[in-house]
Formats: sequence, structure tokens, C-alpha cells
Amino acid sequence: MRAKHQILATMVLLLILPVGGCWVVTSPVYIAPDFAPAPTANSERLEADVRYLAGIKPARSSRQRGSLDRAANYIADSFAAAGCESYEQEFTVDHVEYRNIICSFGPKDAPRLVIGAHYDVYDGAGADDNASGVAGLIELARLIAVEKPALEHRLDLVAFTLEEPPHFRAESMGSYIHARGLLKEGATLKLMISVEMIGFYSDDPGSQSYPLGFLEWLYPDEANFIGVVGGLVDRSSVARVKSLMSVSDNLPVYSINAPAALTGVDFSDHWSFWQNGLPALMVTDTAFLRNPNYHEPTDTPDTLDYRRMALAVDGLYQVAVGY
Repeated sequence: MRAKHQILATMVLLLILPVGGCWVVTSPVYIAPDFAPAPTANSERLEADVRYLAGIKPARSSRQRGSLDRAANYIADSFAAAGCESYEQEFTVDHVEYRNIICSFGPKDAPRLVIGAHYDVYDGAGADDNASGVAGLIELARLIAVEKPALEHRLDLVAFTLEEPPHFRAESMGSYIHARGLLKEGATLKLMISVEMIGFYSDDPGSQSYPLGFLEWLYPDEANFIGVVGGLVDRSSVARVKSLMSVSDNLPVYSINAPAALTGVDFSDHWSFWQNGLPALMVTDTAFLRNPNYHEPTDTPDTLDYRRMALAVDGLYQVAVGY
């Protein structure tokens, strides 16, 4: 009898472990939120912003300070035109000055929600990587300025520089400088969200890949969704952001909680906040796991889907006002 009980217990455990593992990884929806009233993101404005940033020549890499300045000026002017309080965070790396551009809404001394995207590129036009994320920030500023939501938190929209190599995963990253600045200020951070590539989508079967084979059983094989990515300890924040972003049936939202050892999980500015013990996650179209133009000259504005990109920004608006 005891042997039968042990066999039964083993069978139950073998059934529970895969189910529990899937639950931990995929992070079910946190709540069914009441979505805030909001204007919808304008796909034409998003495309115009992407085309301007991607059209800067030479490409806006860390080697081209003049091009980075053109991008930074465009972002600052766009924030100002949206009607938000905009300022710069200047810092020096190897005797060269760089700057993050910050747009703030809400009470100054309240706990902060930071939504950020990097405006530098690795090579080429950098339309999806990461003009798409920066265009999303600019459009968020416009939407918030129009709707004027009663924010209980301070919302900082931050355009970071120096995310790409040779600064990637280094203390010279603009996002690392920003995270350290928050600690020095003693600011209370609710969450940081890195907006890392949100413009590339495909409905073709097999267009989406994953760093581990078993994930293909848990997620779609079409690259037609937006992803929310967090660490193993970020389950509640990932689930809440996923829920708030699920504002449209036309853009599914999937999420994952995984260790940084899983390829791609920490491949953006949220890494800087993790390194400083601050809560952060990433919203992404999954980058090189779907976009064949990643870090290639072919990452151009014509390859992006601005309709679905606008839906992603609609979801980010819900997070910006409702988190």
C-alpha cells in the first residue's frame, strides 16, 4: 500500500511540475482592469518620428556625437511641443558629454514610474532598434498632454543614450547613469519599463523564434504579439503591466518571467536598474527573435507595422496612467 501511495504521489508531482513551471514562466493576467479613457495613438505621427530619427546621417551611434545631438534635440523639441516639462541629464564618458532627455508629468515628489527607450543605434538606420521605442515615448507624451489624466505618481518618460555597444552592459550606459541618479536622490521608484523595439510584426507561420525550444509550446509561432519581459522575482509587476497593456484584441500581449541567463531577458536598459537593485521590466517585439533586420542596415522605416505599433503605445498609455 505504501508503495502505491509513493507511485501515486510521484505521478501527481510529475503532473504538477510542468503546469507549475508554465505558470511561473508565462505569468497569467493579474487583473481585468478598468481601462482609462484615452485618445488613441496616431500611427502617422509614429511613422513620422521613426522616419526622422532613422533618417539622421551618419547613424546616431556613440561614435557620432553630432548625430546623437540631432536626435536628442528632436526628442526634446517633441516633448516640449507636447506640453510637458522637459529637461536634460548630462554626463561625461571618456571626456565626451552625452545626455538623457526627460519629460515629466504628475506630482514632482510622488513615487515615480519611469518609461524609457534608448535613442542611440548600433549601426544603420535603427528604425525598430530603437527609433520605434523613442517614437512611442514621444507619442505617449502627446497622449498624456491631450488627456491630462489625474496622475497619483510622477511619470518620467526618459530617452536614454549609450545603450548599444561598446557601452552595452556597462556603467557608462545612459540608463545606468539615470538609475544611479535615482538612488542618489532617494527617489521612490514604482517601476521602470524599458521600451525596446515595438515596431516589427508578422503573421507568417514560423516568424517567431525563442531562445529555448520548449518555449515554442507555450507561445505563438507568429510574430504578431507584444511581449512583457521580467525576472523571476517580477511576477506581480509583469502580470499587472501585461493586464494593462491588453487593451486591444488586435494586438495580443504575452509575458515571460525568466532568469537573466535566458538569452535576451536582460538585453536592454532595464538591466541597468536591475544592477542597482531597482524594479524594472521590458516591453518588446522580441528584437532578434523575430526581426531579421536587427543590427543590420536593413532596419529601415519601411519594414515596420505602424498600425500595430500604435496599439502597443495604446497599451503603454494604460500602464503610464494606471500602474
